[in-house]
Amino acid sequence: MKGKTRAQEICKELGLKLTPQRMAILGYLDGNIAHPSAEDIYSAVSKRFPGMSRATVYNTLASLRDKGKLLELTIDPAKKRYDPDTKPHHHLICLECKRVSDIDRMFDLELPDSLGYDITGNHIEFYGYCPECRSTRT
Repeated sequence: MKGKTRAQEICKELGLKLTPQRMAILGYLDGNIAHPSAEDIYSAVSKRFPGMSRATVYNTLASLRDKGKLLELTIDPAKKRYDPDTKPHHHLICLECKRVSDIDRMFDLELPDSLGYDITGNHIEFYGYCPECRSTRT
């Protein structure tokens, strides 16, 4: 018998019921660098599972987020986006097409001790125009 898939391992680890729809959502997210919205995920997965509800997508995303297996990005005011890459990194956002790209390089910030904060993390966002949008602007 074949070994467990990554989606099966995640479901078991998180105590989630193993359903074909949930497996498809996890499969769609695995290695996805497009930072999809819940609607993007629903649109892609519902092609295979036309009867699937949006609630299935939202509930699965919430479970993954709550268990630290998925980042919920609020960098686009129009919609939340999701990032399966939970290691520390920053993002670059195109002001025109809204494409989000990862920046793996971390930046060290020295904050004054006088602020009194116990810093637990950070996230830096860069804004500009991606190569495709930049070429249409000139």
